[in-house]
Amino acid sequence: MSEQPALVPDRQPLDEHAAASARAYAADQRAKVDVLASVLEDIAENGYPAAESGVLWEDARDAHLERLAGQQPRVA
Repeated sequence: MSEQPALVPDRQPLDEHAAASARAYAADQRAKVDVLASVLEDIAENGYPAAESGVLWEDARDAHLERLAGQQPRVA
């Protein structure tokens, strides 16, 4: 192995608006991951929920599509 440090690629700074957007997106993704982690921890602690207490996938899909239809359009 080499004793030389790894090369760091040059970076192009973001303007304030782009940096704020990236931070907001990161916070949104972090919140989603926190929710997923809490669900997995609950399953590990208490086991899977009973099938009778679940939601049909059609109902979940329709509710999700309604939420998506109500959101503001975004550009990637």
